[in-house]
Amino acid sequence: MDKITERIEIEAEATRSAPALLLRPWTLADAAGLVDVYRDEALRRWTSEDVDDEESAARWVQDQQRGWEAGDRFAFAVVEPRAGGPEGRRPLGNVVLKAAAPDTGSAEVGYWTAAHARGRGVAPRAVQALTDWAFTSFADDGLTRLELLHQVDNLASCRVAQKCGYELTRLLTPAPPAYPLDGHLHVREHSP
Repeated sequence: MDKITERIEIEAEATRSAPALLLRPWTLADAAGLVDVYRDEALRRWTSEDVDDEESAARWVQDQQRGWEAGDRFAFAVVEPRAGGPEGRRPLGNVVLKAAAPDTGSAEVGYWTAAHARGRGVAPRAVQALTDWAFTSFADDGLTRLELLHQVDNLASCRVAQKCGYELTRLLTPAPPAYPLDGHLHVREHSP
């Protein structure tokens, strides 16, 4: 999976009720917006990162950039495309392809949605765009399975997984501190 060396952008088409989305790698210019997004208690409940100020936000962005450089974690800021360049766009969310290793055949998908963007179909469209990109970009590496995990009480994540064709396959036992409660494992298979 280390063949992705350039940072790319992915488009998710507009719907009748929602504008198009752009998935692009995170930049340091996103730090201030990220701090604002992480003030949301609901988001903090479902994520394990501590983003409290611009310094910690910059570290988080740099961690995402290192994932791209290592070729094992591909995190995308989800934004609305419009004039002003990518740095001026307020983040709507994050989607990430992680634990992508050659010859394993599988990887994990993760995501979150900012409070101001919830209820607008952002998560399903972003997850679907990432899923399509992953299966296309890593087909030669044998990627045929994507997994999406969430805590059992995160009903919104369960709905997103189902909307994107990820089937609930197993109940997971708690694994604190990252997963303090039971979880769901959703899987989407792709046949070349």
